[in-house]
Amino acid sequence: MILFLPLLMAGGIASLKEKYFLSLVGGVMANVPQAKFGIAFCEASGACLIRADGNDESLKKLAVENAMSIGAGHSFIIFMENCYPINVLNAIKNVPEVCRIYCATANPTKVLVVEGDVEGKRGRAIIGVIDGYMPKGIESEDDIKERKEFLRKIGYKR
Repeated sequence: MILFLPLLMAGGIASLKEKYFLSLVGGVMANVPQAKFGIAFCEASGACLIRADGNDESLKKLAVENAMSIGAGHSFIIFMENCYPINVLNAIKNVPEVCRIYCATANPTKVLVVEGDVEGKRGRAIIGVIDGYMPKGIESEDDIKERKEFLRKIGYKR
């Protein structure tokens, strides 16, 4: 069975990935100390609990709600405020336990999840995401200028 699960958003930015939970919180905090965030991780063995951390209770709660909905082993989700994903993406990629990043977005997002039996128990896996909408056209010169100004504003481009 394939499920299309919408991410619950609260105006922040969501980042959905697969990994082990080790050393991730420190990576976010070290790279963007002013960021508010909540992280939730789905264990795939042992107690199979959702582990959560962060410095903002509402974002941590939102991460836990989404992790429970998705329910895919070794997946985690981060909700952030006061930063852009680009500010922490490389730090997250450099955590050795991170396997894959599905999206880092403020767009409406749906998570494609497949569910099946693993040794007689239910298991789930993320097979992809729908991040935002289809393109409406090709950017104009004004659009290019606006894009470059935005990238400068967030410190990504000179």
